[in-house]
Amino acid sequence: MTEKDTHPSSTHPPLPPTSEDDQFSCLRLLRSRRVGISTYQRLLIEHGTAQNALAALPEVARAAGVSKYSICPEGVICAELKAGRAAGARLVAQGTPDYPAPLNDLRDAPPFLWVIGDLAWLQKPAIALVGARNASSLGTRMARKLASDLGAAGYVVVSGLARGVDAAAHLAALETGTIAVQAGGVDTIYPAENAQLAQDIAQKGARISEQPMGLQPMARHFPARNRLISGLAQATVVVEAAAKSGSLITARDALDLGRDVLAVPGHPMDSRASGCNMLIRDGATLVRDAADVLEALAPIAPRAPELPLEPPATRPSDSRTLRETANLHGQILSRLGPSPLAEDQLIRDLGAPSASVAPVLVELELDGSIDRAPGGLLTRAS
Repeated sequence: MTEKDTHPSSTHPPLPPTSEDDQFSCLRLLRSRRVGISTYQRLLIEHGTAQNALAALPEVARAAGVSKYSICPEGVICAELKAGRAAGARLVAQGTPDYPAPLNDLRDAPPFLWVIGDLAWLQKPAIALVGARNASSLGTRMARKLASDLGAAGYVVVSGLARGVDAAAHLAALETGTIAVQAGGVDTIYPAENAQLAQDIAQKGARISEQPMGLQPMARHFPARNRLISGLAQATVVVEAAAKSGSLITARDALDLGRDVLAVPGHPMDSRASGCNMLIRDGATLVRDAADVLEALAPIAPRAPELPLEPPATRPSDSRTLRETANLHGQILSRLGPSPLAEDQLIRDLGAPSASVAPVLVELELDGSIDRAPGGLLTRAS
């Protein structure tokens, strides 16, 4: 089942950091309080460099009504980089050759990834296998068989290092290549029972995370993790999933990217199969074995070469009056509610130039008046 994203993201990722100092400043900007990925990208465009953005950030926060704002201390970034070296992890910046190109299709592609393992796996065609943590015996057997056969066909298996289907898929794909996307820091293993599996993946595959080193995963980190799983993969196969589960979030993320979603059917009386059966009812490809997956996909082919990156256009100076700014604030907040709204749809509704709306959204996000969900969706803060 595929569904094209009606508002595709840019095909050109931001220019990568060109030096260690630049990388340090970019990471410091990203880790600063109330700076999400979209805000980070806008600040870089508006101020040209991370150093300039850091210098301007306290004033931007003050203009948004946030007093006593302080940027991320240098010591925090030094500690993160030191922890990364100690764990044998490498920091991969968006726009560099080691960064997995499929992630650039995400609206909120992570500017940095921590990676433990072989970076080469990030450049190979991949399929995501996800499913229930409390998987049945039949479900784990199916996951193992699919992972083994898809690996033999040349695909890297991507999953989330959870118990159940994820663990079974990783284990079966160790010899052919697997990538584990972690919700917390790449050096923080969750659940603890998968510690040996995580170590094996680091030796034979790769573990990745966008989160700071040492971060303990919390519930809010898992939806963000799921978008990376679907973003890395050409297709997502759901083996077992309840009607309300993280696996269905991953499937929806894949649909948003225009990627294929496939599902293994299950008994109607088994709640662990209800999500898969719903997906099939709604048009997902039914999977009996790896042959069904391979038949649904285009043959493996190298990605087209990326066009040379162009520096972002210089943004004209903002000449809005205080009254105009306040009016735009009010218009934005009046159009947002608890239901997520795509940023480009909001801009069309406002009938205002994107260049005028973007900095106001940054101010409102820093002020805590709006929240930004994965995929660039906006809601009014409760």
